[in-house]
Amino acid sequence: MRLLLLHGVFFLQCVWLSQQQFPRLCATTEALLSKECCPVWDGDGSACGASSGRGFCRDVEVSDLPNGLNYPFSGLDDRERWPLVFYNRTCQCASNYMGFNCGECQFGLFGTNCGERRESVRRNVFHLSAAERRKLISYLNLAKHTVSQDYVIATGTYREMNNGSTPLFSDVSTYDVFVWMHYYVSRNALLGGPGNVWTDVDFAHWAPAFLPWHRAYLLHWERDIRKLTGDFEFSIPYWDWRDAQGCDVCTDDLMGARSPRDPNLISPASVFSSWKVMCSRAEDYSVRGVLCDGSDEGPLLRNPGNHNRNLVPRLPTAAEVEFTVSLRDYDTGAMDRSANFSFRNTMEGFGNPQTGLGNSRVMGMHASLHIFMNGSMSSVQGSANDPIFLLHHAYVDSIYEQWLRRHAPEQTQYPEFNAPIGHNRQYHMVPFIPLHRNIEYFTSSKDLGYEYSYMLDSDQRISEVLSPYLELMMEAWPWLLGALVLGALVAMTVAAVAVTMTRVCWGAWPWQRGEKGSAFHLPEREPLIISSDSDTPNYHTV
Repeated sequence: MRLLLLHGVFFLQCVWLSQQQFPRLCATTEALLSKECCPVWDGDGSACGASSGRGFCRDVEVSDLPNGLNYPFSGLDDRERWPLVFYNRTCQCASNYMGFNCGECQFGLFGTNCGERRESVRRNVFHLSAAERRKLISYLNLAKHTVSQDYVIATGTYREMNNGSTPLFSDVSTYDVFVWMHYYVSRNALLGGPGNVWTDVDFAHWAPAFLPWHRAYLLHWERDIRKLTGDFEFSIPYWDWRDAQGCDVCTDDLMGARSPRDPNLISPASVFSSWKVMCSRAEDYSVRGVLCDGSDEGPLLRNPGNHNRNLVPRLPTAAEVEFTVSLRDYDTGAMDRSANFSFRNTMEGFGNPQTGLGNSRVMGMHASLHIFMNGSMSSVQGSANDPIFLLHHAYVDSIYEQWLRRHAPEQTQYPEFNAPIGHNRQYHMVPFIPLHRNIEYFTSSKDLGYEYSYMLDSDQRISEVLSPYLELMMEAWPWLLGALVLGALVAMTVAAVAVTMTRVCWGAWPWQRGEKGSAFHLPEREPLIISSDSDTPNYHTV
């Protein structure tokens, strides 16, 4: 252990160095050769916490329903029928529990036996106080500089591991585990040898699982930050980018301003200027026919607004968001980038946000933000290197939540078969272990223990907006109290002088001179401009 000072906040950093998203305890020759990932839960010393009834080691069941036609191969990619290439037995947890060893609670549940239900609130990043912003940046930076205790990344294919006898895994930071996960799920399929890849495949984009997969991804990221920092009240904030004229979050007190020396870099005043990226060279990996190995690949890049404006003329508008949410069908047609009048495809950015037609030449909604950032975030595989990714996808997830609440879809709206590979209803999300099926995250955020501040009722929203100002007032209360006392004394002194001068000048108090007007008479008030309840304006707080 060692004490770190990150952005003004001290943390105790635990580093567990071992060559071991794959659970560290399952990245061994023994686990790979046995194809079993059922680690012991330390709470009772049994695999999957079986002795405590938390879960059991069971055979993995995968769906054999047909996939779409975009991927015409079988048995070539490690992600096919996930996770069977690596493991055919994993922990299957009882209702309240989850985790690769059933040692954690389901999302939204807390307590020793995971019986306490709590709801967290994801807030607008601009409603955070200065202290909360500093904490956010500190947490991100801590995650970037702390080796993950739970997970390692695969740096070779199962075939390159000699079918498990030669494990190829590497340590990375907690933050970079999630960078790698986003790379791994979206990478090209390696068909064997340099340059022999299949590009028309993505297990988390371009098809129905886009929104459920990213929902699970954010929940796991949020949980890992809570575990790392011990702050179980932490929630990912969102950036409401509707009608934005530029990168509002690109300031040094948030995600980093533009460097005055190089417009492609982050300002040296931001901690993010020192961040190194990984898994950002997709074309190079394809040419060499290899996986990303987790090595540093240079600084974080960003040059917002200096992008191809023929592709993205501007950031999404509030009207486009409303049009997208109004689309009734979750997905349509081939359930890919060509889908027409599909909420998922329009939300992802391949459906025109004004007409709903697929294969749009102009990128909208989610995709437009990635292109607008014009840097590390503009590559699908490497986009999670930029921390703006988290704020952006939290807002995307909130729009998904709007759609779910407005249309209340049956689970049958989510395709059971013939979706592109990785996207059918019962497919296990790549590369998550613990296992999650796509359909499990086709549900309201309330079922998963979180809410968005702008969807709360009006009283709660007002409280959420005012909270940073109230916090600031509490911090400044001693000064404010002193100022109020001093102000009162000054006011009393001025009043006493005025009264005395009146007495000297007029020779009597006004009420002693028999005047009709009282010194305490108030002038007549002007009539109210809006007097009836029906004319009262509605205020919308976001």
